[in-house]
Amino acid sequence: MGKPLNDIFYGKIILFGEYGIIFDSWALTIPFTHFHGELSFNNENERYKYTDYDFAVNSNLQLREFAEKLAGLKAKGKLPVNINLDAFKRDLNKGLYFESSIPQGFGLGSSGALVAAIYSRYANDRIAGGRSVSQKDTLKLKDIFSAMENHFHGRSSGIDPLNSYIKFPLLITSKTQIETVGIPRNKFNGDSAIFLLNTGQPGKTGPLVNHFISRCDDPDYFSVITDKYIPLNSLCIRNLIGGELKNFFENLSKLSELQYEYFDSMIPENYKPAWKEGLESGKFKLKLCGSGGGGYLLGFTTNLPEAQQYFKKKQVEFVTVYKSSRA
Repeated sequence: MGKPLNDIFYGKIILFGEYGIIFDSWALTIPFTHFHGELSFNNENERYKYTDYDFAVNSNLQLREFAEKLAGLKAKGKLPVNINLDAFKRDLNKGLYFESSIPQGFGLGSSGALVAAIYSRYANDRIAGGRSVSQKDTLKLKDIFSAMENHFHGRSSGIDPLNSYIKFPLLITSKTQIETVGIPRNKFNGDSAIFLLNTGQPGKTGPLVNHFISRCDDPDYFSVITDKYIPLNSLCIRNLIGGELKNFFENLSKLSELQYEYFDSMIPENYKPAWKEGLESGKFKLKLCGSGGGGYLLGFTTNLPEAQQYFKKKQVEFVTVYKSSRA
């Protein structure tokens, strides 16, 4: 028997580490509870659930494709987990689908939440999630999720479903070192915040990652990534976790400026003026959220009301993700 269907799995935000994680740099991800998903049924016995019927039917079809992919991996001995595929397929025939508010193609882990949900319900001898999961089990889960999520991205690190499943911020310092961490709210001033900006268009991770990797064939570009970008990325993570506000925003400003110059093709053209305005005015700092190209952009500010007012005038959807607890 599978687990109850009422388990909720959140989206994720990669605060730092996009692209650099390809070269084993540090990364920091957080579960984002504003967007979430759960397995549900669309059939005669579940009529009390009022959902988008076409969405449910399409989701069921996507899950059927996923089930076939998992069956293929299992037949080849390439699935590092024992998924109860018979139970999965029986539920699909009963109208199983993934009810989700996580937008697809926006860098918020929509497929990661789905993978975590399937693992949670159908994996035999599943590893329990939560903050107390051991390092050994964390790495095992990462490998399992990587193999499962490859169906959606071609190549997955497994971090998105891991974050959705464990439901705590994750600090990745190497491919073999992942730990849960906390981000201190009370060490920042009362108007400091992390926010998201909706660009209104989905991004395409695969082509952008391939573009980045090809650019790294240029020794000069690669040296910028290894000698400047990755060290700045790690400093920002250390500063944020350590509650070092002044150092954090100093290093974040350098990181934002570097992305503006060297990741220009990943920044939507109509958001470049705002990005530059943030750098010059100091009202806020922007950076990529995931691979970029669309989806959401990440913002950081020491003056939340000022940043909100700026983007309100531009009629941009502004979502506060994380705010200081100090009044």
